[in-house]
Amino acid sequence: MNTMDSRFCRNIQKITSCTKRSMFGGIGLFHGQAMFALVFDGLIYVKGGGENSDILKRNQCEPFHHVKKRSIATINYFNISAIFDTDSILFAQLISNGIHISFDEKADRQSTKRLRDLPNMQLRLERMVKKSGIKDVPMFEALGAAVVYKKVKLTYQGDVEITLLWKFAGAIIGCHWSLIREEEKSELLRNI
Repeated sequence: MNTMDSRFCRNIQKITSCTKRSMFGGIGLFHGQAMFALVFDGLIYVKGGGENSDILKRNQCEPFHHVKKRSIATINYFNISAIFDTDSILFAQLISNGIHISFDEKADRQSTKRLRDLPNMQLRLERMVKKSGIKDVPMFEALGAAVVYKKVKLTYQGDVEITLLWKFAGAIIGCHWSLIREEEKSELLRNI
């Protein structure tokens, strides 16, 4: 983590408690299980949507683009580095809003979505997961990708592909499984 990344994290710790996890080649900042910000390449990005939409648009904040070998995905996080340097009150408001937006989206996903509604999941995978004893989205997310994968592997007597692990991880964090970084894959593999 470079000094700018550390400066962002220190200032955010003054606003709220958070944990850090490797995400999209940078550092995802989480309040509980909800990711609200991303520090990447010396820039800070906050969760878009909700109350942040108008503010981000007014301030011409650019979205985060995750570059993969063959594609570019635009993620719903926006660069607020300039705001960090010029308006600490607005910065704190955007971070606070980002936390609420993340929690609201997570609650919506958990209350209304079936397993097959999560990214990377489909009816076949939902049936596999349920047959392995995982009944719903909250249980799926609470157990985590590695535990769910182990349960499915045990249920199907080892006859499952490793890509299922990436699909489960992507479903939990809300992205396509191809966006899971190699470091994250290595960490997942160590947990199975």
